[in-house]
Amino acid sequence: MADQSKLDKLKKLRELGINPYPYSFNQTHHAEEIRNGYAKLEGKSVSAAGRMIRMRSMGKLYFIDILDGSGKIQVLAREDRVNPSAMQILKFSDIGDIIGVNGTVTKTQKGEISIEAKEITMLSKSLSTLPEKFHGLSDIETRYRKRHLDLIINPDVRKVFRDRRDIISYIRDFLDRRGYLEVETPVLQSVYGGANAKPFKTHHNALDADLFLRISDELYLKRLIIGGIERVYEFSRDFRNEDVDSTHNPEFTLLEFYEAYGDYNTFMGLTEELLSGLAKKMKGGYEFEYQGKPVNFKPPFKRIYFVEEIKKKTGIDISEMSDRQAEEIADKEHLKIPVKNNYHVADALFDKYIKSDLWNPSFLLDYPAYMCHLTKDKRGNPKLSERFELFICNKEICNSYSELTDPIEQREKFNDQVAEKRKGDDEMPPFDEDFLDAMEYGMPPTAGIGIGIDRLVMLLTDNVSIKEILLFPSVRPEKNQAKDQRKEG
Repeated sequence: MADQSKLDKLKKLRELGINPYPYSFNQTHHAEEIRNGYAKLEGKSVSAAGRMIRMRSMGKLYFIDILDGSGKIQVLAREDRVNPSAMQILKFSDIGDIIGVNGTVTKTQKGEISIEAKEITMLSKSLSTLPEKFHGLSDIETRYRKRHLDLIINPDVRKVFRDRRDIISYIRDFLDRRGYLEVETPVLQSVYGGANAKPFKTHHNALDADLFLRISDELYLKRLIIGGIERVYEFSRDFRNEDVDSTHNPEFTLLEFYEAYGDYNTFMGLTEELLSGLAKKMKGGYEFEYQGKPVNFKPPFKRIYFVEEIKKKTGIDISEMSDRQAEEIADKEHLKIPVKNNYHVADALFDKYIKSDLWNPSFLLDYPAYMCHLTKDKRGNPKLSERFELFICNKEICNSYSELTDPIEQREKFNDQVAEKRKGDDEMPPFDEDFLDAMEYGMPPTAGIGIGIDRLVMLLTDNVSIKEILLFPSVRPEKNQAKDQRKEG
């Protein structure tokens, strides 16, 4: 809500003929450019703009700190050296206002690089009071609900999102240089698939059809492989109707890429090359600290075999576990899972006995075949599938397959998923006849991978919560907002 004293100052500015909300301003330099380029800019004219975050006066001399997209710069305003309206603007200014400054680059007696103002322009009169830096925006939920304030008050937050941009740019360049084609696939899908997850459902009025927000773009990217695009990738916004916690957000970014004529061995090497190079780019070397503990991205990454490791830790051979055996094991191991079938029990045993040991990058290899409905069987052992997941700092980062290309076998595995869904596993996707139709035209040997961009950014920016690296994470509606929504409904 607008502050009355600020509304009064806004009125005064207008009465003085000063437009508090002009159309544009010619910003020639940012704060960082001025600081870094001082040797060449000293005594030169510049135009800068930013939000006032500090203002103090010493008689007829004002010291003002403004914050722009690159950082902070000090402005000096002397009454006898600025345009006539400048002092009136400053008289009716508040912390939080956005101003433009034309002046010359100089240094104060204390050596601080500054702009000595010749002209000051009001660019946006703030009508709400900014919170204090150290006391007013410490509540986590407020930071996420009002990210605009978080970005103003906490400059370190801006760096996280610049780093996120740099991470994505590095990956995109890595793939482009290898001949991959970036594409876009549908977010609204009549049949969702490519992962085990609950979808969000919507309705298309013109088509009079129920649609789902995608949980993965996998089956569409594979259609492109079938169509002859041999290397393809997409940074996709995916949606899964699941719990919100430190590593899960219902809306997230997943990178998926597929390559014809490769297998999961191809992609283990490619993943090592991509992520080790990314670590060097972002952190200056293979080894750095995550949450105070060293992690080392130097290849080759460790390889662990899923079934063997579970057996070593528990004595349980999960490779042929039936649903009945799974239920007995779940009770014996006190596994708190919604569905006690072989898929969920194997996953829960991994979480209980193995996951906490996977700190440095580690490939977890060769899952039980019943956990992999889109994957080729392990060569020489049909009980297993050629699948790996990469874990770093106890978090799953990547999931990769030697992709199943036999349409008859794929039909059988889709039927298995439907059977599990009927038994109560609501994370199993529905049967996708259109994808099978595409497969029947012939799909080349293919490797594919999904990389969780949000979790990767968490690692490389030293954050433990996914909400810190999403500009607008999912939060519960505030009570008043929820009431208003119910009234509107």
